[in-house]
Amino acid sequence: MANNLAPTLTDSPASPDRDSCNVASHLPRMAALVPDKPAVIVNRSRDRAGRATYASLTFAELEALSNKIANGLSHAGIERGMRVLVMVKPGFDFIGLTFALFKMGVVPVMIDPGMGVRRLLDCVRGVDLHGFIGIPLAHVLRILHREPFRTVQHFVTVGRRWIWGGYSLSQLTRNADTEFEMVETRSDEDAAILFTSGSTGPAKGVVYEHGMFDAQVRMIQSHYGIEPGEVDLPAFPLFALFSTAMGMSCVIPDMNPSHPARVDPAKLVEAIRDHQVTSTFGSPAIWKRVASYCIKHKIELPSLRRVLIAGAPVPGPVIEGLHQALSPTADVHTPYGATESLPVASISGREVLSQTIDKTRHGGGTCVGKPLAGAMVRVIKITDAAIENWSDDLCVPHGEIGEICVQGAFVTKQYYGQDEATKLSKIADGSAIWHRIGDVGYQDEKGRLWFCGRKSHRVDMGSRMLFADQCEAVFNEHNRVSRTALVGVGHRGRQSPVLIVEFEAGRVPSGSDLQKIFGELKAIGRENELTREITVFLQHPSLPVDVRHNAKINREELTEWAKAKLRDRTRSSHEGAS
Repeated sequence: MANNLAPTLTDSPASPDRDSCNVASHLPRMAALVPDKPAVIVNRSRDRAGRATYASLTFAELEALSNKIANGLSHAGIERGMRVLVMVKPGFDFIGLTFALFKMGVVPVMIDPGMGVRRLLDCVRGVDLHGFIGIPLAHVLRILHREPFRTVQHFVTVGRRWIWGGYSLSQLTRNADTEFEMVETRSDEDAAILFTSGSTGPAKGVVYEHGMFDAQVRMIQSHYGIEPGEVDLPAFPLFALFSTAMGMSCVIPDMNPSHPARVDPAKLVEAIRDHQVTSTFGSPAIWKRVASYCIKHKIELPSLRRVLIAGAPVPGPVIEGLHQALSPTADVHTPYGATESLPVASISGREVLSQTIDKTRHGGGTCVGKPLAGAMVRVIKITDAAIENWSDDLCVPHGEIGEICVQGAFVTKQYYGQDEATKLSKIADGSAIWHRIGDVGYQDEKGRLWFCGRKSHRVDMGSRMLFADQCEAVFNEHNRVSRTALVGVGHRGRQSPVLIVEFEAGRVPSGSDLQKIFGELKAIGRENELTREITVFLQHPSLPVDVRHNAKINREELTEWAKAKLRDRTRSSHEGAS
């Protein structure tokens, strides 16, 4: 049950329309209102019976920890405005550190380690870091690759410090004061740099301001009816900060956040039951596994009020499977947005299953719902060129596919140190900024937004364009197909569509069986106006996916793979003819 003593965020003095705003202000407010309520709960170990045991911090304890960290980091020379890379595992230290940095007016830099060493180091090079806070393994990486960290002057180790100098976090906080005077940051002051996953190109550092974070928290809490006193299980580390800011107890799941598709569903179900979790967030890759597990073991999760799934389009069977485990009053929600602008729109699972899924299956795209209050959405003509200034003439009529753009207090304005990327993604509208999400879609007669694919993944044949999400859904209806990926081979304007097919594990066809299925897919394609020109099919053992959500198909990689396959096929046919 919600704690009725805890107010909603609208009672907070911080507001995105005011000059002064620090997103960390939500923590001391909650610590004053509900000091003894658990703020963060982590998995500690397992008992002899194999059951999970837990450790927790109350809001008062988390507030004291973040203040001690802020005082310790100040002693180490870290100051307001500095950019500090944080590479710490989810848990008490990660949440305490992040709130401490916000309180200090320091700018934490977050990079997903799952993207690989080379790409991570490319991100580090572009930020001009002042400080680095990380676990020992992260410092080993720094020692082995010194050049990208050349600007770093302040080093803090979370855990045991070895030969690399600097301070350990425990050393800095051992005798630190539990009181800290939070700096008064402006709403437009830099709060953090969060890197995109790089799933459709080089990862970019998104600059967040304090007012943007504050607007995000308010929009999420208001739209989903989240009440202080609830219990959240966020399977994406940064969302743990939102949980705490909204007054929810945050359960850190026992999983590797860099590999969500490998999650053990039994451990998530155990945590949800142990703590009576009411709200949870994760990628489709996670909830596909959890839904299957719950169906197989006839498990119900009556405490859950809402399951938020984002990162890629959510298949209907995943929504249907989760509904079997949820109570009749609970629902699945699929918020839509991007690292640069979240949340933009949202739709409930019940609306998907009752109103939109049939259209999706026939190539209508994926409905992501109506824009949230505070999000202004427009669809503009498709172009890869930069657009300097906004004009309503850019917009296409309702029902016509174009690039999705959004404006609002939560929408970011720039990428750090990447002026060209900023020009390509942002449109000035007086003092406001429109963000070009890079997705294509349309709005229907009810004002709902439909996602049709990434703009960079469109297949441009010259006479017409094909969009991945629309076309793939048509072929995904085949009962032997796990999923498909549409790519374009050749130069834009003269591309040939190729459909790459992944089959269900244990049911992978070969020989005449494979040719029979490809023939059936070709027949399915001919029956739909959207897909009739897709006649080339390739089999792939396991489609590559993004590092963050393990759900977005990496079509850039598949395009090169398809080119090589088709070259080999052409070479073999020529050799056979000779």
